[in-house]
Amino acid sequence: QVQLVESGGGLVQAGGSLRLSCAASGLTFSAYNMGWFRQTPGKGREFVATISRSGGSAYYSDSLKGRFIISRDNAKDAVYLQMNSLESEDTAVYYCAAGKLFGRRSYGDYDYWGQGTQVTVSS
Repeated sequence: QVQLVESGGGLVQAGGSLRLSCAASGLTFSAYNMGWFRQTPGKGREFVATISRSGGSAYYSDSLKGRFIISRDNAKDAVYLQMNSLESEDTAVYYCAAGKLFGRRSYGDYDYWGQGTQVTVSS
């Protein structure tokens, strides 16, 4: 059974940083491209970033303005999202996802999802 478990969310002041983690099990982690998405109430799931199987390539949402960094550790079956210079608009539930196709930004292109972790940025 595939499981993706996010952690690291919480309450942070605007301008601060958080590092999200996603621990994977039940799948060959190095065979999957990984992504981070976020969702706020009443809105669809928004693409944040994705990283290739090896970790050598990554794509980001243009709206992030270079504030976030995605990384992975295949030895630990984990993917991370370093979030810097956080803004109130970054408040959302953040989800990690695993998919076979690299560079995809659509919710439907990912096969497995975590349960999400809440990030709240206070202004």
